Amino acid sequence: MIYTVTFNPALDYIMRLPELVPDKVNRTSTEEIFYGGKGINVSIVLSHLGLENVALGFIAGFTGREIENGVRKHGVQTDFITLAEGLSRINVKIKASQRNEETEVNAQGPVIPKEKLAELFTKLDGLQKEDTLILAGSIPNTMPEDTYEQIMERLQGKGVRIVVDATKDLLKNVLKYHPFLIKPNNFELGEMFGKRLETEEELVAHAKKLQEMGAINVLISMAGDGAILLTETGQVHKMGVAKGKVKNSVGAGDSMVAGFVAGYLQKQDYAYALRLGTAAGGATAFSEDLATGEKILEVLQSL
Repeated sequence: MIYTVTFNPALDYIMRLPELVPDKVNRTSTEEIFYGGKGINVSIVLSHLGLENVALGFIAGFTGREIENGVRKHGVQTDFITLAEGLSRINVKIKASQRNEETEVNAQGPVIPKEKLAELFTKLDGLQKEDTLILAGSIPNTMPEDTYEQIMERLQGKGVRIVVDATKDLLKNVLKYHPFLIKPNNFELGEMFGKRLETEEELVAHAKKLQEMGAINVLISMAGDGAILLTETGQVHKMGVAKGKVKNSVGAGDSMVAGFVAGYLQKQDYAYALRLGTAAGGATAFSEDLATGEKILEVLQSL
């Protein structure tokens, strides 16, 4: 089974209007609500690709119940832990079309008590050999900074395939636990070493350093320049970007992770996993929301 963890999920409330005028009453032209959080994005795209998975994490209040109901409508199984106090976040994104401006207000989210974190750890202790666990995104400031490390230490030796999509020290500190896959982008990879990496050779060299530090496979996303994958067997695969009109940047990286995991589990082939990951990321970028399975397959055929 595949499991994803989203510590601080959200409802993303998108408000579109011609122009945002300060100190005035502004009226929207349209509104949309999406179910946010990196792990949730991965879960939804996995479900769209036909892979069963379970979304884990914490929810609170009426917003938390709406998040759970919405995620289930996408075919994702949920096993969220309900908090007694607080509300799951509503993140407001205001898009003004005349100047192509976007303003975001992201909420803090509920406090996660120690006993509830311990409850999550107990759930994760039940994972078995060949299960896949995807840890994506930042850790809320109400939780210990080493939460990812605690999770991975508990699962050591159980044969659980762990994917980590995080940045800087949060990612670097888990490498000693040998994650199956990490996915920094080219800028994040440079930040980890205090450098600006300009060339493909530099990117590959520094990705190899992450492997020396413990990562099994390293997937470097490079926006319009495609992606590079360094595999556990020492192979370097490169993939260009899918062609299409970009409508949306939210969730493209999470979709790439979902597509890669789906491709690998389906065929045990890293080259195919990279292709499907690229297709999934592109398909979401070409969609108003997270890509459907049909859209992903359509993009895949064009690569």
